[in-house]
Amino acid sequence: MEYLHTMVRVTDLDESLKFYCDKLGLIEVSRNDYEKGRFSLIFLAAPGDEGSAKQDKRPCLELTYNWDPETYTGGRNFGHLAYRVENIYETCQRLMDMGVTINRPPRDGHMAFVRSPDNISIELLQKGDALEPQEPWASMENTGEW
Repeated sequence: MEYLHTMVRVTDLDESLKFYCDKLGLIEVSRNDYEKGRFSLIFLAAPGDEGSAKQDKRPCLELTYNWDPETYTGGRNFGHLAYRVENIYETCQRLMDMGVTINRPPRDGHMAFVRSPDNISIELLQKGDALEPQEPWASMENTGEW
């Protein structure tokens, strides 16, 4: 068995791409529009994985956008996506500076959670060993659900 991708449905493609690409830093590796089915599939990869993602050798995130409006609920029931980052504090600060709420701050220097525009939980994990706890993160409370 080989892991290929995770699919999440999105309601606003532009907002979702702004979040996943512009804010989180993922890279669009392919896009297919299916006019008869009235949907689009957009595959995203983490920086450094985009070349091998095109060859189906690395996991991707598949955004499914249905052209006809639908309401999706239970984003938290999905679970979460997880990405390893070089510096958890710098990543969270950059996201906060762009208006993203840090739902579970990296108090431990290892793990944080944010949410996409469609309420998909995204776990951010520090690459390697946890960083030493530091302020303001160590004292920051949770915000909302994660």
